Amino acid sequence: MLILRTVQDIQSWLTFHSAKGSSIGFVPTMGALHAGHISLIDRAKRENHLTVCSIFVNPTQFNDAKDLEKYPRTLEADSLLLSNAGCDVLFYPSIAEIYPPGLAQVKVDLKGLDLVMEGAHRPGHFEGVVQVVHRLLDIVRPDRLYMGQKDFQQFTIIDHMIKELNLPVQLVVCPISREPHGLAMSSRNERLSTEGRKQAAFIYSTLSKAIDLKNTMKPEQICLQLFDELNQDPFKPEYVDIVGADDLLPIKTWTDSPVVICTAVWLEGIRLIDNIILSLAAKE
Repeated sequence: MLILRTVQDIQSWLTFHSAKGSSIGFVPTMGALHAGHISLIDRAKRENHLTVCSIFVNPTQFNDAKDLEKYPRTLEADSLLLSNAGCDVLFYPSIAEIYPPGLAQVKVDLKGLDLVMEGAHRPGHFEGVVQVVHRLLDIVRPDRLYMGQKDFQQFTIIDHMIKELNLPVQLVVCPISREPHGLAMSSRNERLSTEGRKQAAFIYSTLSKAIDLKNTMKPEQICLQLFDELNQDPFKPEYVDIVGADDLLPIKTWTDSPVVICTAVWLEGIRLIDNIILSLAAKE
C-alpha cells in the first residue's frame, strides 16, 4: 500500500491509473480506524479497480477545541489495518495540503439540513464537513464515494452537496457496523472504559424499541418516551428524533416514505450517535 502525503503525488498517481481506465473507490476518514471503516474498504474494493482511503482530522468541523485535541490519532495501527484489507493508497495530507492559502470556500445552500439534530448542537460542524469532503473529492476525483449510515445526517448533507453541485461521483452508503452487543462502531468508542462500552449497548437497545412502538404510537410520542428512557445515569441524551430520510425534518404521522430515528447521547464525557431506519423503503 502506498502512503502519499501531497496533493501533487496523489493526483499524479491517480492520473496515471485513470488513463488506463481504472475506476476509483474513495473512503474518507479521520483515522482511528475500526471494522466499520474496513467494511467500507471491502465494498470499495469489490466495486472498483482501485481503492483510496484518506486520513485527515479536519479542524474546521470541530466546534470544541478540546474534542479536536482528544481525537485519537493512530496512524501506525491504521496503516496496518488498511494494508491488510488490501487498500491501494492511503492519502495522509497535512492541513496545509487540504487548506492552502487562497483556497476558495465552496458555497452550497444546505436547505436547513445542517440546522437540525447534530447541527443544532454543533454549530458550524456541517459547514466544515462540506468544505473538507468537497476538497477531498476535488483532489481524488473518485468514481464512487463510500460513507457509513451511522453518520446519517452527514451523508444526507453530502448527497445534497453532490446533487447541488452536479459532482461526477456516486455516493454509496453502507450499513452501520455494530459491536456484538449492538453499539455502533465509532472511533470515539475507544475512549470509553470497559464498563462504559458495555453500558453503551443500552443506546441501541432503546432505539430498537421504536421498531415495534411505531405500530401503536405516534412518532412524537415515541421520541418522548425513548428520550425519557435514555435520560438516566450514566447517560445524558441530547435528542431523540424521528425524521424524514431526505429532509431530516421531524415527522408527525407515519407514511410510506423512508424515515429514521436518530439520537446523540453523552456517556463518560463522550458523545455517541446512532440511528435506525424504521421504514421498509430504506434510503439507498
